[in-house]
Amino acid sequence: MKIAPALQRWIVPVFLLGIWEIGGRTDLLPKYLSAPSWILTALAEIAVDGELFRALAPSLFHISLGFLIGILGGILWGLAAALSRKISQFIDPLVAFIFPVPKVAFLPIFLLLFGLGHFSKISMIAFSIFFPVFISSRQAILSVNKTLVWAGKNMGARQTTILRRVVLPAAAPQLFAGIRIGLAQAFIVLFATEIIGSRAGLGVLITAGDDSARFDLMFAGILMFALLGFVSDRLLMAIRRRVLRGQIIGTLEEGAR
Repeated sequence: MKIAPALQRWIVPVFLLGIWEIGGRTDLLPKYLSAPSWILTALAEIAVDGELFRALAPSLFHISLGFLIGILGGILWGLAAALSRKISQFIDPLVAFIFPVPKVAFLPIFLLLFGLGHFSKISMIAFSIFFPVFISSRQAILSVNKTLVWAGKNMGARQTTILRRVVLPAAAPQLFAGIRIGLAQAFIVLFATEIIGSRAGLGVLITAGDDSARFDLMFAGILMFALLGFVSDRLLMAIRRRVLRGQIIGTLEEGAR
């Protein structure tokens, strides 16, 4: 019997989950690897008593605001650096110096500057997102086909019109790639900021489960992190497809959807 392609991709994950479930229930696996059914039960428990949503709300607030600030700053500075040599000469050395450093290493500095409240977490997330978005947006603008720009100028279009109608649409695919990388970076930093000196958030839920040896609760928090990241990525890709609707028609990406 031939299995539908849509079902084939689930064979391996379902098989591994089945092995995990059996191993967890028969004590063949370490105790910290709680069976998936126990993890779902713990997730349902904290959802019913409201603990899940009390942890989820601050995490959503931090990631949403930090993400928006980070991509806005990265795009604007990337655009400015691509269009102005003076700005590029000023900011490029700073980015080249700071970008290779793991952004989590800056967390103690942000905590000392802004304390343990919301602002330190939001600013840290925005700071981490800025660099991949800046680099991708700057490179995207610089890689736009110059013939398109010259054609616009020859037809009498103003500089702002060329930027809005020619440069930004042409740079959008590469720009979204940087934003997607920044989104993944944001979740890494979100977890780091919430497990150090925080009183609320999914990170606190995970560390609480670890400290109390409630490994089902710990994995429930990790599962929510994964779901939040997955949904955020799918939303970003949906926005990308809508913005680039005319640019992906007939491509492998369009055919795979």
